Amino acid sequence: MYTPVTRAEAEAARRRLDGVALRTPLVPLDVAGPARIHLKLEVLQPIGSFKIRGAANKMLQVPRDQLANGVWTASAGNMAQGVAWCARRLGVPSTIVVPVTASEAKLAGARRLGAAIEKVTLDEFFETFATRRRLGIDGFFVHAFSDPDVMAGNATIGLEILEDLPDLRALYVPYGGGGLSCGIAAVVRALAPDVRIIACEPETAAPLAASLRTGSMQEAAFTPSFVDGAGAPRLYPEMFELARVLIDDAVAVPLADVARAIRVLAERAHVVAEGAGALAVAAAMLHNAAEPVACVVSGGNIDRSLLADLLAAPPS
Repeated sequence: MYTPVTRAEAEAARRRLDGVALRTPLVPLDVAGPARIHLKLEVLQPIGSFKIRGAANKMLQVPRDQLANGVWTASAGNMAQGVAWCARRLGVPSTIVVPVTASEAKLAGARRLGAAIEKVTLDEFFETFATRRRLGIDGFFVHAFSDPDVMAGNATIGLEILEDLPDLRALYVPYGGGGLSCGIAAVVRALAPDVRIIACEPETAAPLAASLRTGSMQEAAFTPSFVDGAGAPRLYPEMFELARVLIDDAVAVPLADVARAIRVLAERAHVVAEGAGALAVAAAMLHNAAEPVACVVSGGNIDRSLLADLLAAPPS
């Protein structure tokens, strides 16, 4: 089991990531409602996603001899690009295990960065996160979320948000495997313990919301959707142990609300967000207290045809 990321680990990650990951802006969102919503725009990272932070913080600490056979990861698309980007920078090959449902926009990005792609069934994909093995693939494995160094890279987002919005009262973060929300929550809990941290899952894949409600790990009915970077059929024990002490609440967000948030981000903030990137915004738009809140807009890698369909849909 892991212990939460410390402030010192997050600060060390921030120094390591200087010149690699951007310090992204925190900007207000002009939308009706009592809360003052702010957007942490991780869509502006070089790969269009926060995943560059965790991937780079991990890979920059690995001795070069351990990278001789390359690196690999399992990812629905954004960690694929994070690992591929870092591998290209380090001059080593990368391989990505992806589910058959993976977004072609994200896969195209990984291929542009030189990654080899291996598609597997959804069951095989989720199992890889537990086994950390794949027959026929050698090299150094970078876990997409269940790794202290990956979480420390993600935790740098929390440092930046608190510096830019010191009167923050609530923080909404998308939840997939838990590496983003638990990394951020650890430093926020240490530096600003009164800030409420809310994890956000799509309603069609929300095991954390059910598990926090019951106090024990629960599986969830899982339906793949355009929110492909968050949600899962089940949790991973080591991540649930962190989440239950770091996260105040988890919400299951209807897909219609996520689609509406994508449209709001495009129309009001001129931001292109993928489904998972809009998830926290969808939840925060329902926040009913007049106080400053922040949302992590985690990524903007979305198929053009899907984005066009979502933007063209009538208001719900």
